Amino acid sequence: MTGGAPGRFTDPAALAQAILDQVGPRVVLGLPLGLGKANHVANALFARAMADPSVHLHIFSALTLEPPRPKSDLEARFLGPLIDRLMGGYPPLAYAAVQRADALPANIRVDEFFFQAGTRLNVPSAQRSYISANYTHAARYLLDRGVNVVAQLVAQTPDGARLSLSCNTDITLDLLTARQAGRADFLLVGQVNGELPFMPGDGDLPASAFGHVLDGEATAFPLFAPPKEPITDAHYAIGFHAAALIPDSGTLQMGIGSISDAVAQGLIVRHRQPNAFKATLQRLSPDQTPRHTEPFEVGLYACTEMFVDCLLDLYRAGVLKREVDGAVLHGGFFLGPKAFYAALRDMPPAERAKFQMKAISFINELYGDEETKRTARRGGRFINTAMMVTLLGAVVSDGLEDGRVVSGVGGQYNFVAQAFALDDARSIITLDAVRGQGAKARSNILWSYGHETIPRHLRDVVITEYGVADLRGRTDRDVIAALLAIADSRFQPALLKAAKAAGKIEADYAIPPARRDNTPERIAQALAPVKAADLAPPLPFGSDFDAGELALLPALGRLRTAQASPVALAGLVWKGLAKTPPGAGPALARLGLDRPKGLRQRLLAAAVRGAMG
Repeated sequence: MTGGAPGRFTDPAALAQAILDQVGPRVVLGLPLGLGKANHVANALFARAMADPSVHLHIFSALTLEPPRPKSDLEARFLGPLIDRLMGGYPPLAYAAVQRADALPANIRVDEFFFQAGTRLNVPSAQRSYISANYTHAARYLLDRGVNVVAQLVAQTPDGARLSLSCNTDITLDLLTARQAGRADFLLVGQVNGELPFMPGDGDLPASAFGHVLDGEATAFPLFAPPKEPITDAHYAIGFHAAALIPDSGTLQMGIGSISDAVAQGLIVRHRQPNAFKATLQRLSPDQTPRHTEPFEVGLYACTEMFVDCLLDLYRAGVLKREVDGAVLHGGFFLGPKAFYAALRDMPPAERAKFQMKAISFINELYGDEETKRTARRGGRFINTAMMVTLLGAVVSDGLEDGRVVSGVGGQYNFVAQAFALDDARSIITLDAVRGQGAKARSNILWSYGHETIPRHLRDVVITEYGVADLRGRTDRDVIAALLAIADSRFQPALLKAAKAAGKIEADYAIPPARRDNTPERIAQALAPVKAADLAPPLPFGSDFDAGELALLPALGRLRTAQASPVALAGLVWKGLAKTPPGAGPALARLGLDRPKGLRQRLLAAAVRGAMG
């Protein structure tokens, strides 16, 4: 479904009618993962299908982006204004609200292969329509369903002659390859967004590749921009450990989140202040010898499905500088804060060309020109996060043992397999050793679990805040010992007991003394010097928080920790009732608690004052 100049529309409803006129009443709509969804196009088609049962709409997508949903009154008070500021004007995808209410009519179906983490955990219809798929297989499944429309957000040149797939080349390029080969026939629809950077390379397409384009002031909207999370002590410890596993001249892959930010900051500290880096590692894990602590001379190359903003910071710091085919980074899609999008838009074209967006089949697999890929991806370090790891090395990243899906497999398995396929690559799985606080704390290292994302025969490197466990090629007994050594000490006895009961470790085995003090307090002490030197700030790569919100963050963190213990929470309330610390007035005003109404709000205001004191 290609030809000459695309049809140009300013009205989404008119565009939806043109699509139906061309493909008929059965629409199989492919929407890119994450940022690249053409929201107004999708909403117009959804509205037609909701109003007309004869229109059958089958949406296939992943990572439907929605603003965070506060879980408490305090979260709502803090996040509400922030969400309005950062995401106000972002048009919600209409199908998401109806799906979340479990109210999709029979003529509309939404299938996803990756969820925004936790957002569909209690939505039965979404759980039923989830497709467990490697990222690289999603295009194939979409072709199998007979996709006839792909609607994507695009950037365009001033004359409109060329359109860039920008943030989402990933699956779209693979679908276009299939269309060119005659294995598919679909209508490519673009929605222009002026905030998207025009990314050169494979996603730079002539307008004739598109059947229709939606463009106009009425459908302009701010890009989805999730706020960055402050880096916790646990994540900084994980980040520094991971940064010591990455060789100079190597290849890096990692995703979004504060652990990746911590890895990036660890790499920058290693590059600029290697002595401080080595000293931090020594304090964190005195019994482990770090592998790489030298500054970067050749530098790293990134081949990563997700181009995250901290990779741009690594480029600025002179760490990400090894070029492959003129690029320091090949990525499949991107998502990040507003400053990230602006930085890419404002780059000189020659510099922006160092960041090349590619098909996901290129990034996540070695198939096709394999020898060239092997040469380019030397020293590969593929860093991914998990929710849990069993003592035998199985990794749980996407779902729960009752079958419910938290997020999805995505590209994690792709990169684990790639790490084993490449001669000198490693798969690095990172996770907090513990989730929850106080009496609600639970170990994320378990004896066993009724679901796994990465099977134990692909166990490799696992990192918690307490250190590095190198599991590749080791016996079950040695894997258990290595993972016990990086588990939180509160849970080590029960884990060891389970392993002994199964006969997987000798009955007289004892955890080494150096590993019996795996506590949050020890990690805090180990990081204190590097934090005091401002080498491990909470938000090293900028923030969308204003000054008042930044000042509030430590207090909110203390309050969140105290909420796990009624005694600790009562202590903060009592402290806040007795004394008002400096700066409390503006902080309470920001939370709408400067004039509390009723007992509940007065107690909440007192707790905030206590946390600030």
